[in-house]
Amino acid sequence: MAEILDRFNRIHIIGIGGSGTSGLAKILKALGKSIQGSDLKQGPQTKNLESLGIKIFYGHVSENISRDIDLVIRSQAVNYDNPEYCTARNMGIPVINYPKALGLLMREKKGIAVSGTHGKTTTSAMIAFMLKYVNHNPDFVIGGEICGIGNSGVGNSGLLVVEACEYKRSFLNLEPEIGVITAIEEDHLDYYRDIKDIQDAFENFSERIMPGGTLIGMSDDPAVADVMKKCGVMSIGYGLKSGNIRAKNINLLEDGNRFDCFYNGELLGGIFCSAWGIHNVLNALAVISVGITLGIPFSDIAEALKEFPGVFRRSQIIGKVNGIVIIDDYGHHPTEIVATLKGLRQRFPSRRIIVVFQPHQYSRTRFLLKDFASSFNLCDEVIVPDIYFVRDSENERKLINSEILVEEIQNQGTKAKYIPEFDEIVKYLVKNISRGDVVITIGAGPVYEVGLRFKTALEG
Repeated sequence: MAEILDRFNRIHIIGIGGSGTSGLAKILKALGKSIQGSDLKQGPQTKNLESLGIKIFYGHVSENISRDIDLVIRSQAVNYDNPEYCTARNMGIPVINYPKALGLLMREKKGIAVSGTHGKTTTSAMIAFMLKYVNHNPDFVIGGEICGIGNSGVGNSGLLVVEACEYKRSFLNLEPEIGVITAIEEDHLDYYRDIKDIQDAFENFSERIMPGGTLIGMSDDPAVADVMKKCGVMSIGYGLKSGNIRAKNINLLEDGNRFDCFYNGELLGGIFCSAWGIHNVLNALAVISVGITLGIPFSDIAEALKEFPGVFRRSQIIGKVNGIVIIDDYGHHPTEIVATLKGLRQRFPSRRIIVVFQPHQYSRTRFLLKDFASSFNLCDEVIVPDIYFVRDSENERKLINSEILVEEIQNQGTKAKYIPEFDEIVKYLVKNISRGDVVITIGAGPVYEVGLRFKTALEG
């Protein structure tokens, strides 16, 4: 399987419309491969692939697999009873999953893999944008969409930027020349035993960095710093209190962040980035670290960060109607929620902030219940619909619900209300929101629909 580019020409991707698989399809096609794939229904990604000349089958049926296919790649969301998967196996066609395919592709490139329990989407997006801006055009595949650009792209520099997911240790398929770790905290506890198990996985990730490569890590995080001490390659730390690359004289402004960047105690220059919040200062430091490692002039990195357009569903303003600001964010972990609300308070210090938070996974909500409850202290009210059901067992659904979370939030002194359905939430918002208020939807599920429907209701 090592020589994927040499051995396989016609490739079929099951679940080709996913954010990762669609990006992989574009890159493989640009390398001269004959690409086709299937998905359950048409969407923005499949439409884009079709415009590139990639054949898409809608529906998963065995007839989509023919004997002249050299390789089948399956999305992580595709189960082993999928008819296309079963047919390919019965025909003797090699089948690999998306993380394995991405890892094989990286062997042909100079890989930059951005990992971490928080911040990896924005950081990988910033890195990809920075490299494009300074004409180091990379291939890139990330979990979120860079505004105006998308979640993936094809370049000509030989660089490949990927968002490296730790769930089920998927990132251990990658062998990057530059590895980034933004944070290590408890998450995906439906898979990992505890924080030590998670840290062990990140240590394994650091061991996958190519000889002569570099590990870049947020050294203010003790778990990340510990991984960096143990890694067998050169490491560069960044942070506010420690590390080689630090931010000082930080000004958190309404329109973004300004700070001075120091490298081993020497001033490199000033940085401005329109992404709000202290967490985005750290994300910018990671980008600077990557740029310095690649030998890119600091002035070019600074100019790219100044022009960064942001990431879809990362504190994205989706509407301003009648003096009401409507924002959407993908955060689904307590640390992410706290960081998002700190950034929001930075921009709107005196406004009333109402959060519509949809918990993502019953297991995550149960394991981190107390942390979730205390993460909303910077807002004025929280509205919680039913938990988004994904990956959990039916038994897990019996152990926790949104009403329990609402009670815990109330115990922390924050006003909270359980409203199960999106349409009822919109009605509540229309009735209770006033000019000057800020409404933010937060969650990895479809909670963004509340913001869109609320915007439509206000405009009507």
